[in-house]
Amino acid sequence: MKSRFEVLLTGDFVDAEKNTIGDLALDLLEADQRIHCQYIEHQRPQADDITYQNRLYSMELLPGDVAAADAIVVCRPWVKASAFVSGAERLIAIGRAGIGYDKIDLAACTANNVVVFNSPHGLTHSTASAALIFMLTLARRFNLQQELVRTHRWDRQKEAIGADLTGYTLGIAGLGKTGLELARLVAPFRMRIIAYSPHADPTLAAELGVTLVGSLDDLLRNSDFVSLHGRLTPQTHGMIGARELALMKPGAYFINVARGEMVDESALIAALRERRIAGAGLDVFEHEPLPPASALFELDNVILTPHWLCSTREAGRATMADVMEGILRVIRGELPDNILNAGVIDRPAFRKKLGRFAS
Repeated sequence: MKSRFEVLLTGDFVDAEKNTIGDLALDLLEADQRIHCQYIEHQRPQADDITYQNRLYSMELLPGDVAAADAIVVCRPWVKASAFVSGAERLIAIGRAGIGYDKIDLAACTANNVVVFNSPHGLTHSTASAALIFMLTLARRFNLQQELVRTHRWDRQKEAIGADLTGYTLGIAGLGKTGLELARLVAPFRMRIIAYSPHADPTLAAELGVTLVGSLDDLLRNSDFVSLHGRLTPQTHGMIGARELALMKPGAYFINVARGEMVDESALIAALRERRIAGAGLDVFEHEPLPPASALFELDNVILTPHWLCSTREAGRATMADVMEGILRVIRGELPDNILNAGVIDRPAFRKKLGRFAS
């Protein structure tokens, strides 16, 4: 029998009692008895550790993690070049449970003959529907509606009159998978949909009734709801700043379910505080967890969720199923889908690693 194939999962997949957070689709690996799964213990939350959430988003893989695994499944921790200071003799693959991979040093992985793949499809619907939730709750002034009930001020009902989405313009910044899914979801609301996306497929856009505009400025000027999609890159970092927010209509709403670093948060806070835009729905932030001292907490025209609005049981299972299928392909000596560092594929040392467990 061939050697055991060790899979490590980052410690943020479990709680303090070591209960898994959601369905990790580990059952898909059970048929191959060579596969052994365990969690990275130094990243696991401990009971009564009130500092864990503050450290969670800065956690990273260590050289010992790399040395101990044939494959690693990553949720939130970083994968930096420092994780490979002792090499990566065993490690074949890193699977990212989700879409974004800005926290993974792809060049370091390639140099150490490690293939990196993600699972870009499982969260498509849940991310798009999260944007729609923000659109509906902002349009219906949900924050104020809640306040009136909880403070027993039914006499102020007329102040909380909202709006339907029909007839308003949705501007989608980034017409990739989640942007296209959002366009599908809002179709019954009979909105006008425009999008700015340099790499958009014009045929798909036309099929969904989406009008492509020539610039982000055009989109911001003409939208009643701006929904930010896409991934964080050096080019998209800070793409929405004071200048861009100044282009938006005073009655427009801004929605971000992509990455917090794509927006200048201080500029957004100023625009919201001064009512230069009507409001915002934010699931992501420049610094996570959102610091208790953030001025966002003082604003009544913003809806805040903890980078978790896109997380559903169904999306979690689908995302992890994609990752586990990638691991199964690797253990068969095959390449996983959705490879992020294609330069590793033809490296002889990687091919040698990949062949170790092939039947």
